[in-house]
Amino acid sequence: MTAPIAVVTGASSGIGAATARALHAAGYHVVLLARRTERINQLAAELSDRATAIAADVTDRDTLLAAAEQVQSLGGADVLVNNAGVMLLGPFSADQRDDYRQMIEVNLLGAITVTEVFLEQIKASDRGDIINISSVAGRTARAGNGVYAATKWGLNGWSESLRQELLPGVRVTLIEPGVVATELPTHITHADTNAAVNEMYSHAEVTADDIAEIISFTITRPRHLAINEILLRPAGQV
Repeated sequence: MTAPIAVVTGASSGIGAATARALHAAGYHVVLLARRTERINQLAAELSDRATAIAADVTDRDTLLAAAEQVQSLGGADVLVNNAGVMLLGPFSADQRDDYRQMIEVNLLGAITVTEVFLEQIKASDRGDIINISSVAGRTARAGNGVYAATKWGLNGWSESLRQELLPGVRVTLIEPGVVATELPTHITHADTNAAVNEMYSHAEVTADDIAEIISFTITRPRHLAINEILLRPAGQV
């Protein structure tokens, strides 16, 4: 039997790379989508078989269309994990406008575009799953995370609508992690926010592997069971 194919965006690090490893271990052929070609090539070499690295930018529909053609030649995607995201926190001001635009284009429009490009492949599968990685910020906005939270609230709403539209053949699951030990906060450009958030994340107890295990568990449930939403935090997070 041919291995099912799982496409993972943002697969060059963090939750994306951990998810690729977990799904590979579960028997999937994993397609690693990310901009950082060297990293995904290294991960594909590490996995050695049932792994394909494709350089693609979730904000560039042309690169995604080319990636989808390549995945179709492998047999077509069965699972899509929309993991690519950026968290560029900071006070709301004109100085942050480039960060705001990047978060909207990657976190929300990126997930929507990737899904649109791969949707027919997922629908053609008899084991189609779409996993959207959101955040606790998709439920609770705080000072300094307004636009990031807006992208995640938008992702949450779109995911629920998509879930209903794709019933019963494709399952859509929203996963909302709290603080996870990844490189996500290291890209924050606002100096004071960067220092504070990185200090908080340096003590994170939940790892990318923890989230990957949950993703693997979700998509390997019997087809009559759909896990719609998972909210999780470190045990000590308020």
